[in-house]
Amino acid sequence: MKLFLTSSPIGIYRSEEPLDYPGFNPANGMTEELRRFWKDDARCLLISAFHDDYELNDRMREDYERIVQDTGLSIACMDIGDSRNGTEVAGALLTYDFVILGGGHVPTENAFFRNIGLAEKFREYQGIVMGISAGTMNCARVVYAQPEMPGEAADPSFERFIPGLGLTEYNIIPHFNAVRNDIIDGMRLIEDIAFTDSMGHTFYALTDGSYLLQTEDSAEIRGEAYMIRDGEIRQISRNGDRFLLVPEQADV
Repeated sequence: MKLFLTSSPIGIYRSEEPLDYPGFNPANGMTEELRRFWKDDARCLLISAFHDDYELNDRMREDYERIVQDTGLSIACMDIGDSRNGTEVAGALLTYDFVILGGGHVPTENAFFRNIGLAEKFREYQGIVMGISAGTMNCARVVYAQPEMPGEAADPSFERFIPGLGLTEYNIIPHFNAVRNDIIDGMRLIEDIAFTDSMGHTFYALTDGSYLLQTEDSAEIRGEAYMIRDGEIRQISRNGDRFLLVPEQADV
């Protein structure tokens, strides 16, 4: 399996600046790597985190079909997976060459993945998986479900570590460029929440345009990223850099 764990593969979160490229973001070599692994006439599947919003999902399906084509990647189909057909598309997972796990609310998406038995289906999958934000976070074996909605940080019953798809051991905090100064329930998202939750854990904070590329042989971060561990943060890479990860750096 080839795993692309992104914050956003297109554009910058919370930014309205127009894009100066077609298709997926080419920063830090991502489109080059996609082309290296891509199959001709690839069968593609987008699994939405907004599993009951059919109108939104149909628009996203059309958008990502165009994005793949604009990247110069050949495509046979772009299917959508949501509440209309979740169990069916999970059962057909091995027939797809490229699977996108969409962004949204981490626990909501996680529950949908569990309901359709997606983790079990991924055990034999050999294609390309692209995670986007929440989809990236839910790829972990143990997901760090960082509070993001009002009330979640203050709720002692909110589960911050939940079982995930098991595609990687690495925990990602996406959109670090946009969320690093966020306040939730009167608490700073990074210093008060992530730092506390990182005691005994390791999180990798990625800016938009950066990604974690994991193959059968290696895992490395491409672009700007930060490591949060045991209540401390340090920058580990900048745009254009490659930071090789080793198993000891996983959250195990």
